[in-house]
Amino acid sequence: MSADHDQRLSDALLVPEDDWTSAAIARGMPASVAQKLPHLPESPGVYLWKDGEGTVLYVGKAKRLRSRVKSYWAQDHLSSPKTRGLMRKVRELDTIVVPSESHALILEATLIKEYHPRFNIALRDDKSYPYIKVTVQEPLPRVIVTRRLQDDGARYFGPYTDVGGMRRAMNVVKRIFTVRSCHYNLPKEAPERPCLDYFIKRCQAPCVGYQTTDDYRAMIDEVVWFLDGRTSDVVRHVRERMLDASERLDFERAGELRDALRHLEKMEEPTVVLEVEGGDRDVVGYARDGADACVVIMRIRGGKLLARDHRLVEHAEDEEDGAVLGACLAQWYRTAEARAGDLLVPFDFDDRESLEASLESTKIRVPQRGPRRALVDLADKNAQHLLEEFKLAALEADERAADPVYELQRELGLPRLPRSLICFDISHAQGTDVVASAVWFENGRPKRAEYRKFKIAIFEGNDDFKSMHEVVTRYFTRRVAEQLTLPDLAVIDGGKGQLGAARAALDALGITSIGLISLAKRDEEIFLPGRSDPVRLPRRSPALRMLQQARDEAHRFAVTFQRQKRAARTITSELLKIPGVGPSKRRALLTTFGSVQGVREATVEQIAAVSGFGPASAERLLTALGVPSRATPPDIPIDLTSDVPLDSTPE
Repeated sequence: MSADHDQRLSDALLVPEDDWTSAAIARGMPASVAQKLPHLPESPGVYLWKDGEGTVLYVGKAKRLRSRVKSYWAQDHLSSPKTRGLMRKVRELDTIVVPSESHALILEATLIKEYHPRFNIALRDDKSYPYIKVTVQEPLPRVIVTRRLQDDGARYFGPYTDVGGMRRAMNVVKRIFTVRSCHYNLPKEAPERPCLDYFIKRCQAPCVGYQTTDDYRAMIDEVVWFLDGRTSDVVRHVRERMLDASERLDFERAGELRDALRHLEKMEEPTVVLEVEGGDRDVVGYARDGADACVVIMRIRGGKLLARDHRLVEHAEDEEDGAVLGACLAQWYRTAEARAGDLLVPFDFDDRESLEASLESTKIRVPQRGPRRALVDLADKNAQHLLEEFKLAALEADERAADPVYELQRELGLPRLPRSLICFDISHAQGTDVVASAVWFENGRPKRAEYRKFKIAIFEGNDDFKSMHEVVTRYFTRRVAEQLTLPDLAVIDGGKGQLGAARAALDALGITSIGLISLAKRDEEIFLPGRSDPVRLPRRSPALRMLQQARDEAHRFAVTFQRQKRAARTITSELLKIPGVGPSKRRALLTTFGSVQGVREATVEQIAAVSGFGPASAERLLTALGVPSRATPPDIPIDLTSDVPLDSTPE
């Protein structure tokens, strides 16, 4: 499809309603789509855009189906590259009418999971982190470790970003609870006799009937409570069972339960990482970087932060943050198990009321201040960190620089991860031809498309502090005016003076969001604003090597430009002394011959061919340059009967 096709689509809404179908077909819309548009209902529903082969390209929901579908042909909608790409491929339209907007939200999420449309926001489950799975759907459940989430009725706990924490939780389960470790499909596939676990008291052999199904299921309930962070409930039940066993004179069993109770009371709950005020709630964090986003949910039960789960969002270009957050919660959180009564979100979004209606007993709240807002801010920080890791991991191996970037942030205490940094350097030749450079590094690698060079133009002379103030001001003024991405960190080649000049320039522009440091070459000291003592990193530190590489690259780029500027000044200085050779003639000569030496080596005829020159002016130019005329000598008459020219004198 071409741009003409886009224009035909954008003109479609200008057609009167009665002539919609014929006019739409004439303007290039698929006939099957154009014929359906006038007859769509103004009621809630879901629409599916399909290509010629019937593949679902996009699934969307609508309060009013007819208005929503027609809006795709509006000019403001087609201004999005994503929408134009979708409309070029659309050949079919399917719609499903539902009773309410909440039903449309649920159906949209279900269809997206079923078809995985190319143009919908894509959620990525992180498969790299393990989960603890309790197969509660089985008559005699097992407790296993898995990296796959399945809709099989089992209970999943995690993901455990700290694999060590997951192993500690499993060790506690195996030590306290006698959960079977075999893979028999009980009770259908039962062995003839118990395995070794029974004899070492790791299992009570429910497979052969030594433990009743009810007792085993009661123990599994305690395992679920323990993994869910409800250790106090487990302690209470174990104590009750211990007392019951002692009353029945089953002292051996009572002793086992006593040992388990002591261990539970002494140990730290393995899945609890933070205690906060309040009861049960789920807290949502959100971070966005271009077309990618990350949504985090922190699960708080009984005032304790038990787990953190997240989803990575892709293909979110041209989507508002509210749409991304709403789609993620509708597809992911709505189907989650054991939701809390309160869901705290960082900001409001359009589908909040519909989503809340579909969540039944869960209320969605947007805290503005206080302890709840602090929890949301904490979740946002988690989302930002995970998104940073995802962005680094998504790069090619030869472009990845996670270690020095993270080390630099940690060692210098930078507020933001310096994934992108800009380095400034000043260069001059004994106080003349003062220039500056700015080089951009992305994840520790040079990004030459973002290199910039400057001529110091505001003042004359050599003053590194004024030069640095001018360059930083000019660079960030233009970057802000053009709405370009600002770097995470600015590095200044120099000491405290240059750092202070750069800080003053940024303060004058009102830019406080980026980090600022300077690197002094003598002792490789790093200065930070507001700190009197410098930071010295180890000589073999990857972070220091990254800074040195950026500083050396900025110096190389500045020196190269300074030499070019000085050479150009030297070349034109001789031509400036020649009367009658103005700027336009100088440019013409240098364009044609490349240098003053090239002019010296040219003939009168070659110079006369340059715009603005003739034979006489060419002669004067060569004479001024101290070069004898190279005009082609005139023909000399020759005596055909002699080898001696007529004007020569014979010996």
